[in-house]
Amino acid sequence: MESHKVKAKVSAAFKMRGLILRPDASRYLVEVLSSVSELELEDVLEKVLDAVEKQPLSSNMIELSLVEIAVQECSQSCDENIDNVFNIIGAFDIPRYIYNGERKKFIPLAMSNHPTPRLCGTPRDKAELFRERYTILQQRIHRHELFTPPVIGSAPEEGQNKFQLRTVEALLGSTAKLREVIVLGMVTQLKEGKFFLEDPSGTVQLNLSKAQFHSGLYTESCFVLAEGWYDDSIFHVNAFGFPPTESSTITRAYFGDINFFGGPSSTSVKASSKLKKLEEENEDAMFVFVSDMWLDSVEVMEKIHTMFSGYSSMPPTCFIFCGNFSSAPYGKSQIKSLKESLKALADMICEYPNIHSSSRFVFVPGPEDPGPGTILPRPPLADDITEEFRKKVPFSVFTTNPCRIQYCTQEIVVIREDLVNKMCRNCVRLPSSTMDIPNHFVKTILSQSHLTPLPLYVSPVYWAYDYALRVYPLPDMIVFADKYDPFNIGNTDCLCVNPGSFPRSGFSFKVYYPSSRTVEDSKLQGL
Repeated sequence: MESHKVKAKVSAAFKMRGLILRPDASRYLVEVLSSVSELELEDVLEKVLDAVEKQPLSSNMIELSLVEIAVQECSQSCDENIDNVFNIIGAFDIPRYIYNGERKKFIPLAMSNHPTPRLCGTPRDKAELFRERYTILQQRIHRHELFTPPVIGSAPEEGQNKFQLRTVEALLGSTAKLREVIVLGMVTQLKEGKFFLEDPSGTVQLNLSKAQFHSGLYTESCFVLAEGWYDDSIFHVNAFGFPPTESSTITRAYFGDINFFGGPSSTSVKASSKLKKLEEENEDAMFVFVSDMWLDSVEVMEKIHTMFSGYSSMPPTCFIFCGNFSSAPYGKSQIKSLKESLKALADMICEYPNIHSSSRFVFVPGPEDPGPGTILPRPPLADDITEEFRKKVPFSVFTTNPCRIQYCTQEIVVIREDLVNKMCRNCVRLPSSTMDIPNHFVKTILSQSHLTPLPLYVSPVYWAYDYALRVYPLPDMIVFADKYDPFNIGNTDCLCVNPGSFPRSGFSFKVYYPSSRTVEDSKLQGL
């Protein structure tokens, strides 16, 4: 393509984002992009601009050094290699992005004024935890068609009502009675038996006597859209609903190819056509999910032996084994017993050479496995326990709870926690139909964009690492390894799966096929 045309397009693209190129930076970029075809130029320019904006910019004047770094980053991201095909990402390795309301974009932690997270957090970390949850939901809601203000001068569409979000502060500051008000806030119980709605601007007491609850499990610490009227310092709620969900495709359309998920790739793997092609071509790829794998149970070990025997001719890509790894989790001999059980499992895997050499093994600890309490994110099992197993089975990873799995362009989140029962026990009001609990549960998690939207005294979280439990943008799949009955539910282009407790559900487990994005219900029948 002719250089003067490239120069015009480069200059226009940077101006559109409020940036100005130095002459030497402009010459360098024109030279680099001259070999790019006219059809691809726009996409390549967008990637370069995204890479430039990721860097700490002191002004809108772009120096040559910044452009060189951006071009280098883009060229590296284009050269996908086998390292980007399959990755296990621990909770403490997930990148943290902070939403900047002024710039309306997510910026890396290093470019914000937030301190580096520490395991023992500060009071500020606890406040930021809830503020960040609120901010993410607020910016998402403001983009939804029901809450976007109508274009000036345009006629409203028939049957299309627009709503305006109010803050708690706006209610408290009103002297008159307010009708048909919608407020986004967190449900809290500041006084026994009295519920309040809280946002960064204040708190207001709720009257829920006439409230209609839309589908979902409404617990304390959940963020809700409360609709009603305000009078005499009380917000009388007519209806409670969750913030509308947003698919990953829509989220990425606004925020580009930022790699929120983690892993070695500098940009989101969703943008990689090479990985997408590889994913579709590899039809034999499969992931096996097993939860509550009691290695000290003779019956469980026999069933695992049967499973390996069945898969020996066609080994799965990966076995994901979730804890608890002991049926009797407490006692001074627990660690010694677990080491011996893992040794027996390693010997069993070695009996099947195809599986041993071809399959990967991922171990996610459960709430009652040896470790530092029940606070999430939970570190992996200690190296001392797993050392012998890792020597015998080199393709094994002992990771955190929760953890993330990136396979080609697909993003999978795995959490081992008995969340369904916890959320039902802590509901402000249980749904009338208990048969539909899994659907209510899934809607709650996706609406909240968080794996554990519960009070911290019910589900403790390391304050500074709360972002590791965030599911935003939504992944392709979330595996809730829960002792509740197994389920498969698709919602907002996200597949939510529970394999159930392996020994308690009659030895059921789930098999996922990435090429077709389907889940197979599997069960080992009695011998």
